[in-house]
Amino acid sequence: MKKNFKILDVVPHQTPMSLLDTLESYSDNTLVSSLTIKEDSLFYEERGVPTWVGLEYMGQTIAAYGGVKARNEGRPVKIGFLVSNRRYESPQSHFKLGSKLKVFVEKVINNPSGLSVFNCSITWSDFIIQVNLNVFLPNKVEEFLEGGV
Repeated sequence: MKKNFKILDVVPHQTPMSLLDTLESYSDNTLVSSLTIKEDSLFYEERGVPTWVGLEYMGQTIAAYGGVKARNEGRPVKIGFLVSNRRYESPQSHFKLGSKLKVFVEKVINNPSGLSVFNCSITWSDFIIQVNLNVFLPNKVEEFLEGGV
């Protein structure tokens, strides 16, 4: 039986840096989150939220995927690191006010070193952004942050 999680239960961020609204669904290799662009959305400006923020939406959705896996296995939620992406291109400069975004992530490569690759997309209205993100989840986060891993 799948557990229902709230975003704040599975993402290692708190408000105001937790940018996602809802965990829509998940499976062994995927997770879908959503959010609606509002005037009080972090990074909101006159034209909306710049679409480069979509990288953070994808990163937080990957974090939610890892958090769900951890919670289901009785482990704590840990932080990870966005390493790189290729060709993040958007058909618009901003996510406009009121836009409902669906963020999809799928793990395609999982290396025992902690490096993983995710196929990611954001869809809204008739638009889509697709990109692969490379992420790193060290086994011992504290040691890594201190330069020991």
